[in-house]
Amino acid sequence: MSRLGFIDRWRGIAIVMMVGFHACYDSTYFGLTHFNMLGSPFWTTWRTGIVSLFIFISGISLTLAHQAGRSGSRYRIGQLMAGAAAVSLVTAYLFGPRWIYFGVLHFYLVATLITRPLLRWSFWFWLPGLLALWLGQLELVNMDSRWLNWIGMAAHKPATEDYAPLVPWLGLFWLGAWWGQTRWITQCIPPAGFSPWDRGLQWLGRHGLIIYLIHQPILFGLFELHAHWSTN
Repeated sequence: MSRLGFIDRWRGIAIVMMVGFHACYDSTYFGLTHFNMLGSPFWTTWRTGIVSLFIFISGISLTLAHQAGRSGSRYRIGQLMAGAAAVSLVTAYLFGPRWIYFGVLHFYLVATLITRPLLRWSFWFWLPGLLALWLGQLELVNMDSRWLNWIGMAAHKPATEDYAPLVPWLGLFWLGAWWGQTRWITQCIPPAGFSPWDRGLQWLGRHGLIIYLIHQPILFGLFELHAHWSTN
């Protein structure tokens, strides 16, 4: 299995976890279940784990793509810009003041723009990565404004459906970018001869952005149909 295939597999695992999490969230939103998605440590830890896996893998992928000399960076940035804008517009319509103005896609777009020109120094990314994780533990009231809280270190989590500020998440992104250029990534790759399950996960990983964008509309549509049929 290639390094990129290995990363696609783990991104596919993160996608499966994300879809499962959002299915539970949506079922609660429609009143079919009553999970405490925002207050229970189980659900908040699950969400943090999913985001952490996505961001760490994204950092690794950026380094591997740079090493492989893969083209299409402008196209990828354009995809991220369009996806982030779509998420903001749709959530503004659905959730009003809780719209997503700096979620995972917004973070990945900004983190990629910041990190791509610095990849020649990725060997040193572990240091600013750890620093960003440490800064993420700070809580400053003057960072609570919506114009500043996307940076991080806000004392209070803003009212939004998804929130992935630069600090501390940029630290994890940089640690992934650093790990992607070490020999450890090669040592973690299993031998060739993987199962159809692995191939399915890799397929999900290769199409992660489009799945991220369409899975919630599909889930919402299915729950809407269920609610309509239940009332008739």
